[in-house]
Amino acid sequence: MDRRTFLRKNTAVLTAPATGLAERPAEPGGAEEETVSRYANTALPSTARSTAGIAPYTGTWGYEQAAHLLRRTLFGPTRTEIVTAAGRSLTQVVNDLLTVPAAPAPPVNVSATDTSVAIGSTWVTQPFDQNFESVRRSSLRAWWLGQMLTQNLSLVEKMTLFWHNHFVIEFGDINDARHAYQYTALLRQHALGNIKQLAKDVTVNAAMLRYLNGNQSTASAPNENYGRELLELFTVGKGPLIGAGNYTTYTEADVQAAARVLTGWRDNQATISSYYTASRHDTGTKVFSAAFGNATIPNGGDQEYKTLIDLIFNQPETARFLVRKLYRWLVYYVIDATTEQNVIEPLAQLLIQNGYNVAPVLRTLLSSEHFYDAVNMGCLIKSPLDFTLTVGRQLQITFPPASNPVAQYGMWDYLNSLTNLQQQLVGDPPNVAGWAAYYQTPQYYEMWINAVTLPRRNQFTDQMISTTGYTRNSFKINIDVLALVQSLPAATAQEPNLLIAELARLLLPISLTTGQLAFLNDVLLPGLPDFEWTDEWTQYLAAPTNTAKKTAVTTKLQALLRTMMGLAEYHLS
Repeated sequence: MDRRTFLRKNTAVLTAPATGLAERPAEPGGAEEETVSRYANTALPSTARSTAGIAPYTGTWGYEQAAHLLRRTLFGPTRTEIVTAAGRSLTQVVNDLLTVPAAPAPPVNVSATDTSVAIGSTWVTQPFDQNFESVRRSSLRAWWLGQMLTQNLSLVEKMTLFWHNHFVIEFGDINDARHAYQYTALLRQHALGNIKQLAKDVTVNAAMLRYLNGNQSTASAPNENYGRELLELFTVGKGPLIGAGNYTTYTEADVQAAARVLTGWRDNQATISSYYTASRHDTGTKVFSAAFGNATIPNGGDQEYKTLIDLIFNQPETARFLVRKLYRWLVYYVIDATTEQNVIEPLAQLLIQNGYNVAPVLRTLLSSEHFYDAVNMGCLIKSPLDFTLTVGRQLQITFPPASNPVAQYGMWDYLNSLTNLQQQLVGDPPNVAGWAAYYQTPQYYEMWINAVTLPRRNQFTDQMISTTGYTRNSFKINIDVLALVQSLPAATAQEPNLLIAELARLLLPISLTTGQLAFLNDVLLPGLPDFEWTDEWTQYLAAPTNTAKKTAVTTKLQALLRTMMGLAEYHLS
């Protein structure tokens, strides 16, 4: 598989006509084509969006600010989480977000196909068997989505996915779910930790060795795949082009030297780990270009790769490159000259000063006046994972309990199938660069919304708001509109305008206009006065088992929520 086809897609996208969907070239082998909406950006703004920097935010702290913080750091914060956060200080909430929870228990077998372990027991240390690979991979994906769905108030899950999009592997390519699990555990372990150490560990991780062919690299035939991606995508990035294949940040000679450093590593299927073979390692001295101060790396055996990582992380541009990716993940995709100067550069210096520990940078960014600038609130289009998980978490869908792993994993697997249809499958970014929405200029997040994905989003919300919902393994999931509204303050639930306003501030990151609120009132009470809702809700509470009274309020609430989830604002974070 050619994992670098993304480099040949940009021109087609950027020069596509504005009238209609621009189809990007298909991946070799007939993979599904990607599309870009005709309404997406054709150029990035040139004026400064915000002049705010990383000075601590000292403005109002309340529901709106807490919701913004949690929307960007969690997958769909619940009303309870937002209200609780609003009642605490910004510092206390950020402290919670940067607290690392205990590592979760590993994924378990939920398929009768895998006869190596009992249902409900883990397969992660069992011998490899191609006959079980497919169901183990499905188990792993389901388990990972389940960690996001059941997250606590911690940034770990959002950052674990970030590192997956950064240090990319594709589960389908490595063909060993046990290696893939070790990779996910590594990302979670370092999610809020030291980036340099993560880079060292992932370099010799068995899954990565397979994915970028490091396990085939020998002294006589160094494989350049990982060395190239390490420089271009994982660390220092491309600077301005100064020659064929040469940039201000690295050259082709540096790629070749890095490849020589990395020779000798292999993956072991029996031990589910990597190992070093001295006879396969290039023992010569590796010479780097002026971009690295003409540094040399002599033979260091199985420790030599660490010297290479240290050399790369000694380059200031590595910190800038990493901070820009963090910014696009948590704030917005436009990094203009003012943002570069006021936010990116000081955060990069902070990252360097803290030895590439990421937590101080995250703390500063999430506590900054820039982060809470109005232009940075409600401007991010939800990814398919964020969109789907937000529906489940914010609207209080009840999922199967851990005591029924077959049903629980089955429902998590269903959600994975939905995000896959929306063009984001956890464990399988489309290529080594990750999901295009985080690097494809000038569209970025706008790529998440197109003629294929928007109907899929709407179909999911329509299904969840219906009474029938979705059933698998004799367990049904849907939005219980009555339980949702009963979880609100009683005075809010019985007054239609207060009810609409409360649901709007939970579900929508942008305040609705007076006209929009009036329209939603008419959806809830078509042609009826406000007191009709109060009367019907009160009657239902007095007789909750009365079918007629229950149906009367249920159908109105379903119509209201269906309409709200159909608003453009619902796709924003």
